[in-house]
Amino acid sequence: MALEVMARAATPIPLEVAFSVAPGELLALVGHSGSGKTTLLRTIAGLWTPANARVAVDGMPWLDTGARVNLPSHRRRVGLVFQNYALFPHMSAAQNVMAAMDRADPAEADRILDLVNLHGLGARKPAQLSGGQQQRVAVARALARRPQALLLDEPFSAVDRATREKLYGEIIALRAHLKMPVVLVTHDVNEAQLLADRMVVIEKGYVLREGTTAEVMADAVALRAMGIREMAAMLPATIAEHLPDGLTRLDAASGPLFLPMVEGAPGTRVRVRIMAHEVILSRARPEGLSAQNILAGTVARIVPGGGSGVMVHVAVGEHGILARITCRAADQLGLKPGDTIHAILKSMSVARDHVARATDRQQAAE
Repeated sequence: MALEVMARAATPIPLEVAFSVAPGELLALVGHSGSGKTTLLRTIAGLWTPANARVAVDGMPWLDTGARVNLPSHRRRVGLVFQNYALFPHMSAAQNVMAAMDRADPAEADRILDLVNLHGLGARKPAQLSGGQQQRVAVARALARRPQALLLDEPFSAVDRATREKLYGEIIALRAHLKMPVVLVTHDVNEAQLLADRMVVIEKGYVLREGTTAEVMADAVALRAMGIREMAAMLPATIAEHLPDGLTRLDAASGPLFLPMVEGAPGTRVRVRIMAHEVILSRARPEGLSAQNILAGTVARIVPGGGSGVMVHVAVGEHGILARITCRAADQLGLKPGDTIHAILKSMSVARDHVARATDRQQAAE
């Protein structure tokens, strides 16, 4: 059941966006506050109608302004997870889930709560649950509608970093059970890169770039809109072993990577987000450094920045990483496409929430 979305409007903000999401695919809408992300989610859910729009699932229109079709929100099989959870405080977790069902089914509510790792907590009310547990109830309630599309509106913004890391892993695990298209609205580029199959970058109501996470993160215009410090590449790897000194050795196309303890059994496929400003380049393979990760690659291209920096795209096997260095450094190194180069990365420069298990779809794409 593919989701197709097109929306155009002049007010309350200019809006001209079109995209589609395949069954089982997670698409991230990324942009600053006020760019139109949540407005698009409201359009899909039937909470707002642009002047010119079409929303269809599996070819069946929920909204088509040209044909005067506009199903009310309660007739659209859509699951919506808000950033503030929006749970009924007087109801238990199971009752909140059943409130979304066409017909209350306690056994089905328990099954869905188990799916989001809330086994045995169905009788608790929201005030008796942690923020992360409340968010899981909100996801369970959305799934209880048996949605044809799942919409996530900044779903992790209200929880702390440690809880957010756990929720990332649970959403990734949950995706193995999701067959519907999923749309994630976020301003967090790390979140989008870790969770999404594709990204749509929106700025002031218009699409700046659409593509896979790798394609978007290699686009200078999109990156400037998202913020220069957000530039990063995703490197696929496999957990090889957990070492006694607290590091985990990962096997990547470029060779071993040593990072602070990564959760998962040996053999688990993961994706590592490597920030461009954390990468140092060297012509020769350096020796005597404290940095544990030295990746051999080839300069693919060099993209000038708007100021004193350049972005160097380094091909590492079939994948690539980004290095943000100064123009002076690039000149001193005499870099040009095709040159052999070594990328240096400190183990401690990769944050814990910058490593996540890869979904089946992400693995297939890589």
